[in-house]
Amino acid sequence: MKRYDLRHLKNEFEPRMKEILTSHKVGEVAIFLFEVGDFTPVQRSADLVKECGYELLNSLKFNEVDWTIVCKKNS
Repeated sequence: MKRYDLRHLKNEFEPRMKEILTSHKVGEVAIFLFEVGDFTPVQRSADLVKECGYELLNSLKFNEVDWTIVCKKNS
């Protein structure tokens, strides 16, 4: 299990998130922390998780501006 803090990338976190997702092995769990404003990044990140062959285990608001996604690679 690895945790990735992508908050410093603001709304441009998706390319880095995809890069990380494509480098994991089957069965590995990844935790991503990113900043949200209008919640559209939440759906986009969930779609990206699915597109990369991961199962979304958890998605929750961490505090006033941050979001956390936990996912596991299935294929």
